[in-house]
Amino acid sequence: MSGAGRSVKRGVRETAWLLRPVALRIPPFMTETENEILKALIELDAAVKAMPTANPKPNLLPLFTRLDQLAAQLPRATDPELVHFLARKSYEKARAKLEGQAAARGSCGR
Repeated sequence: MSGAGRSVKRGVRETAWLLRPVALRIPPFMTETENEILKALIELDAAVKAMPTANPKPNLLPLFTRLDQLAAQLPRATDPELVHFLARKSYEKARAKLEGQAAARGSCGR
């Protein structure tokens, strides 16, 4: 057998481990805090959309307070853009970011 043939067999043997099934532990897309923020943002959106016909008008202050509390719980490794959106109360952009959509650019350039 030529040197090239032996090289191919050795290469196949050396990479055979790549063909074995591997259980990957992929972290979830969002942290639990981010998931709670998304739920609060969806709740806020529903409350705002219901305001024109609601009687009495919903009190949004508890939702804003909850969002501030959750944002304060985010780990340091959180996406800086998400932190920026939440700090600036750009809730539509924060929701788009958490849903994996591109957030619209604002006056600050983000």
